Amino acid sequence: MSDATDLLQTPLHALHLELGARMVPFAGYSMPVQYPAGLMAEHHHTRAAAGLFDVSHMGQLTLVGPDAAAAFESLMPVDVIDLAVGKQRYGLLLNDEGGIIDDLMFVNRGEDLFVIVNGACKAGDIAHIQARIGSRCQVVPLPDRGLLALQGPQAVTALQRLVPGVERLVFMTGAAFTWQGADLFITRSGYTGEDGFEISVPGEHAEALARALLAEPEVKPVGLGARNSLRLEAGLCLYGNDIDTTTSPVEAALNWAMQKVRRTGGARAGGFPGAERVLAQLDGTQALPRKRVGLIALERVPVREHTVLQSADGQAIGEVTSGLLGPSADQPVAMGYVHPAHAALGTRLVAIVRGKPVPMEVSAMPFVPNRYHRG
Repeated sequence: MSDATDLLQTPLHALHLELGARMVPFAGYSMPVQYPAGLMAEHHHTRAAAGLFDVSHMGQLTLVGPDAAAAFESLMPVDVIDLAVGKQRYGLLLNDEGGIIDDLMFVNRGEDLFVIVNGACKAGDIAHIQARIGSRCQVVPLPDRGLLALQGPQAVTALQRLVPGVERLVFMTGAAFTWQGADLFITRSGYTGEDGFEISVPGEHAEALARALLAEPEVKPVGLGARNSLRLEAGLCLYGNDIDTTTSPVEAALNWAMQKVRRTGGARAGGFPGAERVLAQLDGTQALPRKRVGLIALERVPVREHTVLQSADGQAIGEVTSGLLGPSADQPVAMGYVHPAHAALGTRLVAIVRGKPVPMEVSAMPFVPNRYHRG
Protein backbone atom coordinates (compact mmCIF):
# COMPACT_ATOMS: atom_id res chain seq x y z
CA MET A 1 0.00 0.00 0.00
CA SER A 2 2.79 2.44 -0.85
CA ASP A 3 0.94 4.33 -3.58
CA ALA A 4 -0.99 7.15 -1.88
CA THR A 5 -3.76 6.84 -4.48
CA ASP A 6 -4.49 3.31 -3.20
CA LEU A 7 -4.98 4.45 0.38
CA LEU A 8 -8.38 4.63 2.02
CA GLN A 9 -9.39 7.80 3.84
CA THR A 10 -11.18 8.22 7.16
CA PRO A 11 -14.07 10.70 7.52
CA LEU A 12 -11.57 13.13 9.10
CA HIS A 13 -9.09 13.15 6.20
CA ALA A 14 -9.81 16.73 5.09
CA LEU A 15 -9.64 17.95 8.70
CA HIS A 16 -6.21 16.32 9.19
CA LEU A 17 -4.89 18.13 6.11
CA GLU A 18 -6.41 21.42 7.29
CA LEU A 19 -4.67 20.97 10.67
CA GLY A 20 -1.30 20.46 8.96
CA ALA A 21 -0.92 16.76 9.76
CA ARG A 22 1.89 14.73 8.25
CA MET A 23 0.06 11.81 6.64
CA VAL A 24 1.49 8.29 6.32
CA PRO A 25 0.18 4.93 5.08
CA PHE A 26 -1.12 2.83 7.99
CA ALA A 27 -3.36 -0.26 7.83
CA GLY A 28 -4.29 0.64 4.25
CA TYR A 29 -5.35 4.16 5.20
CA SER A 30 -3.82 7.61 4.92
CA MET A 31 -3.39 8.48 8.62
CA PRO A 32 -1.91 11.41 10.57
CA VAL A 33 1.39 10.46 12.24
CA GLN A 34 1.79 13.91 13.82
CA TYR A 35 0.63 17.52 13.64
CA PRO A 36 2.84 20.65 13.58
CA ALA A 37 3.31 20.62 17.39
CA GLY A 38 5.17 17.31 17.05
CA LEU A 39 5.13 13.92 18.73
CA MET A 40 6.65 14.99 22.06
CA ALA A 41 4.22 17.89 22.55
CA GLU A 42 1.26 15.70 21.57
CA HIS A 43 2.35 12.95 23.96
CA HIS A 44 2.77 15.32 26.91
CA HIS A 45 -0.49 17.13 26.13
CA THR A 46 -2.38 13.83 26.28
CA ARG A 47 -0.82 13.00 29.66
CA ALA A 48 -1.61 16.51 31.01
CA ALA A 49 -4.94 17.44 29.37
CA ALA A 50 -6.76 15.70 26.50
CA GLY A 51 -5.68 14.40 23.09
CA LEU A 52 -8.05 13.62 20.23
CA PHE A 53 -7.13 10.64 18.04
CA ASP A 54 -8.72 9.52 14.77
CA VAL A 55 -9.01 5.73 15.00
CA SER A 56 -11.64 5.40 12.29
CA HIS A 57 -9.41 2.92 10.43
CA MET A 58 -10.35 0.32 13.04
CA GLY A 59 -13.09 -2.20 12.36
CA GLN A 60 -16.50 -1.92 14.02
CA LEU A 61 -19.09 -4.69 13.92
CA THR A 62 -22.02 -6.10 15.85
CA LEU A 63 -22.96 -9.68 16.63
CA VAL A 64 -26.73 -10.08 16.85
CA GLY A 65 -28.95 -12.90 18.02
CA PRO A 66 -29.73 -14.94 21.15
CA ASP A 67 -26.71 -17.22 20.60
CA ALA A 68 -24.23 -14.40 19.87
CA ALA A 69 -22.44 -14.47 23.24
CA ALA A 70 -21.98 -18.25 23.30
CA ALA A 71 -20.92 -18.23 19.66
CA PHE A 72 -18.35 -15.46 20.17
CA GLU A 73 -17.04 -17.19 23.29
CA SER A 74 -16.27 -20.27 21.18
CA LEU A 75 -13.60 -18.21 19.33
CA MET A 76 -11.75 -16.84 22.38
CA PRO A 77 -10.34 -17.94 25.77
CA VAL A 78 -12.48 -15.19 27.30
CA ASP A 79 -15.73 -15.08 29.31
CA VAL A 80 -18.33 -13.56 26.98
CA ILE A 81 -21.50 -15.24 28.30
CA ASP A 82 -21.27 -13.75 31.81
CA LEU A 83 -20.37 -10.21 30.73
CA ALA A 84 -22.99 -7.85 32.17
CA VAL A 85 -24.93 -5.42 29.99
CA GLY A 86 -23.00 -2.16 29.58
CA LYS A 87 -19.65 -3.77 30.40
CA GLN A 88 -16.66 -3.94 28.05
CA ARG A 89 -13.92 -6.59 27.90
CA TYR A 90 -10.61 -7.19 26.10
CA GLY A 91 -10.61 -10.30 23.91
CA LEU A 92 -8.24 -12.42 21.85
CA LEU A 93 -9.23 -14.15 18.62
CA LEU A 94 -7.14 -17.32 18.37
CA ASN A 95 -6.25 -19.64 15.50
CA ASP A 96 -6.31 -23.42 15.81
CA GLU A 97 -2.71 -23.43 17.06
CA GLY A 98 -3.52 -20.98 19.87
CA GLY A 99 -1.83 -18.06 18.09
CA ILE A 100 -3.37 -14.59 18.26
CA ILE A 101 -5.26 -13.59 15.09
CA ASP A 102 -6.11 -10.24 16.69
CA ASP A 103 -6.80 -8.53 19.98
CA LEU A 104 -10.08 -6.66 20.26
CA MET A 105 -12.60 -4.96 22.55
CA PHE A 106 -16.25 -5.89 22.91
CA VAL A 107 -19.25 -4.56 24.82
CA ASN A 108 -22.45 -6.33 25.81
CA ARG A 109 -25.11 -3.82 24.73
CA GLY A 110 -28.02 -6.12 25.62
CA GLU A 111 -29.47 -6.26 22.11
CA ASP A 112 -26.08 -7.10 20.57
CA LEU A 113 -22.33 -7.38 21.11
CA PHE A 114 -20.44 -4.35 19.80
CA VAL A 115 -16.92 -5.30 18.71
CA ILE A 116 -13.90 -3.17 17.74
CA VAL A 117 -10.97 -4.86 15.95
CA ASN A 118 -7.63 -3.60 14.65
CA GLY A 119 -7.60 -1.77 11.32
CA ALA A 120 -4.94 -3.89 9.60
CA CYS A 121 -6.79 -7.08 10.63
CA LYS A 122 -10.42 -6.09 10.17
CA ALA A 123 -11.16 -7.74 6.81
CA GLY A 124 -9.59 -11.00 7.93
CA ASP A 125 -11.22 -10.82 11.37
CA ILE A 126 -14.70 -10.27 9.97
CA ALA A 127 -14.22 -13.10 7.46
CA HIS A 128 -12.96 -15.40 10.23
CA ILE A 129 -15.86 -14.56 12.56
CA GLN A 130 -18.37 -14.96 9.72
CA ALA A 131 -16.91 -18.32 8.69
CA ARG A 132 -16.79 -19.71 12.23
CA ILE A 133 -20.01 -18.43 13.80
CA GLY A 134 -22.01 -16.78 11.00
CA SER A 135 -24.51 -19.64 11.15
CA ARG A 136 -25.14 -18.96 14.87
CA CYS A 137 -25.56 -15.17 14.86
CA GLN A 138 -25.66 -12.21 12.50
CA VAL A 139 -22.23 -10.68 11.88
CA VAL A 140 -22.88 -7.06 10.89
CA PRO A 141 -19.89 -4.90 9.83
CA LEU A 142 -20.29 -1.14 10.42
CA PRO A 143 -18.04 0.40 7.74
CA ASP A 144 -19.95 3.70 7.73
CA ARG A 145 -19.07 4.64 11.29
CA GLY A 146 -16.09 6.69 12.44
CA LEU A 147 -14.22 6.17 15.70
CA LEU A 148 -12.62 8.91 17.82
CA ALA A 149 -10.51 8.41 20.94
CA LEU A 150 -10.39 11.25 23.46
CA GLN A 151 -7.66 10.47 26.00
CA GLY A 152 -6.19 12.19 29.03
CA PRO A 153 -7.08 13.41 32.53
CA GLN A 154 -9.22 16.28 31.18
CA ALA A 155 -11.04 14.19 28.55
CA VAL A 156 -14.10 13.85 30.78
CA THR A 157 -14.21 17.63 31.41
CA ALA A 158 -14.26 18.38 27.68
CA LEU A 159 -16.59 15.58 26.57
CA GLN A 160 -19.28 16.08 29.22
CA ARG A 161 -19.81 19.65 27.99
CA LEU A 162 -20.89 18.23 24.63
CA VAL A 163 -22.40 14.95 25.83
CA PRO A 164 -23.75 15.28 29.38
CA GLY A 165 -23.86 11.97 31.23
CA VAL A 166 -20.57 10.51 29.98
CA GLU A 167 -19.01 11.37 33.35
CA ARG A 168 -21.09 8.55 34.89
CA LEU A 169 -19.27 5.92 32.87
CA VAL A 170 -16.39 4.11 34.58
CA PHE A 171 -13.45 2.27 33.01
CA MET A 172 -14.53 -0.54 30.66
CA THR A 173 -18.21 0.42 30.50
CA GLY A 174 -20.18 1.88 27.61
CA ALA A 175 -23.54 3.43 26.75
CA ALA A 176 -25.49 5.05 23.92
CA PHE A 177 -25.73 8.85 23.70
CA THR A 178 -26.84 11.40 21.13
CA TRP A 179 -25.13 14.59 19.98
CA GLN A 180 -26.84 17.00 17.61
CA GLY A 181 -29.04 14.20 16.31
CA ALA A 182 -26.19 11.74 15.80
CA ASP A 183 -26.31 8.40 17.60
CA LEU A 184 -23.07 7.82 19.51
CA PHE A 185 -21.85 4.78 21.37
CA ILE A 186 -19.23 5.77 23.93
CA THR A 187 -16.99 3.56 26.07
CA ARG A 188 -14.73 4.76 28.87
CA SER A 189 -11.60 3.12 27.54
CA GLY A 190 -8.65 3.69 25.25
CA TYR A 191 -5.10 2.60 24.64
CA THR A 192 -2.92 5.23 26.33
CA GLY A 193 -3.02 4.24 30.01
CA GLU A 194 -4.95 7.47 30.70
CA ASP A 195 -8.59 8.01 31.51
CA GLY A 196 -10.56 8.63 28.36
CA PHE A 197 -13.23 7.59 25.91
CA GLU A 198 -13.72 5.93 22.54
CA ILE A 199 -16.62 7.38 20.58
CA SER A 200 -18.32 5.52 17.74
CA VAL A 201 -20.05 8.07 15.52
CA PRO A 202 -21.81 7.93 12.13
CA GLY A 203 -19.20 8.78 9.50
CA GLU A 204 -21.14 11.79 8.23
CA HIS A 205 -21.07 13.36 11.74
CA ALA A 206 -17.45 12.47 12.59
CA GLU A 207 -15.85 15.70 11.33
CA ALA A 208 -18.39 17.94 13.07
CA LEU A 209 -17.91 16.08 16.35
CA ALA A 210 -14.11 16.24 16.01
CA ARG A 211 -14.27 20.00 15.35
CA ALA A 212 -16.54 20.49 18.37
CA LEU A 213 -14.12 18.56 20.59
CA LEU A 214 -11.09 20.46 19.24
CA ALA A 215 -12.89 23.72 20.06
CA GLU A 216 -12.77 22.74 23.75
CA PRO A 217 -9.78 24.38 25.49
CA GLU A 218 -8.41 21.09 26.86
CA VAL A 219 -8.29 19.25 23.54
CA LYS A 220 -5.60 19.09 20.87
CA PRO A 221 -5.20 16.67 17.93
CA VAL A 222 -2.78 13.78 18.35
CA GLY A 223 -1.35 11.46 15.69
CA LEU A 224 -0.20 7.85 15.46
CA GLY A 225 3.32 8.68 16.64
CA ALA A 226 2.24 9.76 20.11
CA ARG A 227 -0.42 7.04 20.22
CA ASN A 228 2.45 4.55 19.89
CA SER A 229 4.63 6.16 22.58
CA LEU A 230 1.65 6.43 24.98
CA ARG A 231 0.59 2.79 24.56
CA LEU A 232 4.16 1.53 24.95
CA GLU A 233 4.62 3.45 28.20
CA ALA A 234 1.32 1.88 29.32
CA GLY A 235 2.74 -1.59 28.59
CA LEU A 236 0.08 -2.31 25.96
CA CYS A 237 0.70 -4.60 22.98
CA LEU A 238 0.63 -3.39 19.38
CA TYR A 239 -0.76 -6.09 17.10
CA GLY A 240 1.77 -7.05 14.45
CA ASN A 241 4.69 -5.95 16.65
CA ASP A 242 4.22 -7.44 20.11
CA ILE A 243 1.64 -10.12 19.31
CA ASP A 244 0.79 -12.03 16.14
CA THR A 245 -0.39 -15.41 14.88
CA THR A 246 2.76 -17.12 16.17
CA THR A 247 2.26 -15.85 19.74
CA SER A 248 0.10 -17.55 22.35
CA PRO A 249 -1.66 -15.43 25.00
CA VAL A 250 0.51 -16.99 27.71
CA GLU A 251 3.77 -16.22 25.89
CA ALA A 252 2.42 -12.67 25.48
CA ALA A 253 1.84 -12.41 29.27
CA LEU A 254 -1.87 -11.81 28.66
CA ASN A 255 -2.98 -14.37 31.28
CA TRP A 256 -5.08 -11.63 32.94
CA ALA A 257 -7.31 -11.55 29.84
CA MET A 258 -8.39 -15.20 30.31
CA GLN A 259 -11.00 -15.53 33.04
CA LYS A 260 -11.16 -18.49 35.46
CA VAL A 261 -14.37 -19.85 33.93
CA ARG A 262 -12.48 -20.64 30.67
CA ARG A 263 -9.41 -22.16 32.35
CA THR A 264 -8.78 -25.73 33.50
CA GLY A 265 -11.30 -26.51 36.23
CA GLY A 266 -13.60 -23.66 35.19
CA ALA A 267 -17.29 -24.17 34.38
CA ARG A 268 -16.66 -23.58 30.65
CA ALA A 269 -13.00 -24.56 30.42
CA GLY A 270 -11.47 -24.84 26.96
CA GLY A 271 -13.62 -25.15 23.87
CA PHE A 272 -11.77 -22.36 22.08
CA PRO A 273 -9.28 -22.69 19.18
CA GLY A 274 -5.84 -23.80 20.37
CA ALA A 275 -7.16 -24.61 23.86
CA GLU A 276 -4.87 -27.60 24.32
CA ARG A 277 -1.72 -25.49 23.88
CA VAL A 278 -2.99 -22.44 25.74
CA LEU A 279 -4.29 -24.35 28.78
CA ALA A 280 -1.15 -26.50 28.96
CA GLN A 281 0.96 -23.32 29.01
CA LEU A 282 -1.32 -21.74 31.63
CA ASP A 283 -1.18 -24.87 33.79
CA GLY A 284 2.60 -25.15 33.46
CA THR A 285 2.47 -28.60 31.88
CA GLN A 286 3.93 -27.23 28.63
CA ALA A 287 7.07 -25.11 28.89
CA LEU A 288 6.96 -21.64 27.38
CA PRO A 289 9.50 -21.11 24.57
CA ARG A 290 9.53 -17.34 25.26
CA LYS A 291 7.81 -14.69 27.32
CA ARG A 292 6.96 -11.02 26.76
CA VAL A 293 8.71 -8.69 29.20
CA GLY A 294 9.19 -5.00 29.82
CA LEU A 295 12.71 -3.63 29.40
CA ILE A 296 14.47 -0.44 30.46
CA ALA A 297 17.78 0.57 28.89
CA LEU A 298 20.40 1.52 31.48
CA GLU A 299 22.01 3.98 29.05
CA ARG A 300 20.14 6.76 27.24
CA VAL A 301 20.04 4.85 23.95
CA PRO A 302 16.66 4.04 22.33
CA VAL A 303 16.37 0.31 21.60
CA ARG A 304 14.01 -0.29 18.69
CA GLU A 305 12.01 -3.26 17.39
CA HIS A 306 13.94 -6.23 15.96
CA THR A 307 16.98 -5.46 18.14
CA VAL A 308 18.63 -8.71 19.26
CA LEU A 309 18.78 -9.38 23.00
CA GLN A 310 21.66 -11.34 24.53
CA SER A 311 22.40 -12.78 27.95
CA ALA A 312 25.35 -11.47 29.93
CA ASP A 313 27.52 -14.24 28.43
CA GLY A 314 26.62 -13.31 24.84
CA GLN A 315 23.96 -15.93 24.05
CA ALA A 316 21.05 -14.74 21.86
CA ILE A 317 17.97 -15.05 24.07
CA GLY A 318 15.33 -12.89 22.41
CA GLU A 319 14.30 -9.79 20.51
CA VAL A 320 12.77 -6.38 21.12
CA THR A 321 9.30 -5.95 19.57
CA SER A 322 8.63 -2.29 20.51
CA GLY A 323 10.99 0.35 21.85
CA LEU A 324 11.61 4.09 22.07
CA LEU A 325 12.67 6.88 24.38
CA GLY A 326 9.61 7.18 26.63
CA PRO A 327 8.66 10.88 26.77
CA SER A 328 6.95 10.60 30.18
CA ALA A 329 9.15 7.82 31.54
CA ASP A 330 12.13 9.96 30.44
CA GLN A 331 14.20 6.88 29.69
CA PRO A 332 14.43 4.29 26.91
CA VAL A 333 11.66 1.71 27.37
CA ALA A 334 10.89 -1.40 25.35
CA MET A 335 9.09 -4.69 25.35
CA GLY A 336 10.18 -7.90 23.77
CA TYR A 337 10.40 -11.66 24.07
CA VAL A 338 13.08 -13.55 25.97
CA HIS A 339 13.67 -17.13 27.03
CA PRO A 340 11.74 -17.66 30.31
CA ALA A 341 15.03 -18.24 32.17
CA HIS A 342 15.79 -14.55 31.58
CA ALA A 343 12.29 -13.15 32.21
CA ALA A 344 12.47 -12.44 35.97
CA LEU A 345 12.22 -8.80 37.06
CA GLY A 346 15.63 -7.26 37.52
CA THR A 347 17.40 -9.63 35.10
CA ARG A 348 20.22 -7.86 33.27
CA LEU A 349 20.36 -8.33 29.50
CA VAL A 350 22.26 -6.73 26.64
CA ALA A 351 20.71 -5.22 23.49
CA ILE A 352 22.92 -4.99 20.41
CA VAL A 353 22.30 -1.53 18.90
CA ARG A 354 24.27 -0.80 15.71
CA GLY A 355 26.84 -3.38 16.76
CA LYS A 356 27.28 -1.99 20.26
CA PRO A 357 26.05 -3.56 23.53
CA VAL A 358 23.48 -1.55 25.51
CA PRO A 359 22.74 -2.87 29.02
CA MET A 360 19.05 -3.46 29.78
CA GLU A 361 17.03 -4.64 32.73
CA VAL A 362 13.76 -6.59 32.78
CA SER A 363 11.18 -4.22 34.27
CA ALA A 364 7.59 -4.29 35.46
CA MET A 365 4.99 -2.72 33.20
CA PRO A 366 3.39 -0.22 32.81
CA PHE A 367 6.39 2.10 32.67
CA VAL A 368 4.11 5.03 33.57
CA PRO A 369 1.28 4.41 36.09
CA ASN A 370 -2.16 3.87 34.54
CA ARG A 371 -4.83 6.41 35.48
CA TYR A 372 -8.08 4.69 34.47
CA HIS A 373 -11.27 6.00 36.11
CA ARG A 374 -12.69 3.07 38.04
CA GLY A 375 -15.24 5.08 40.00
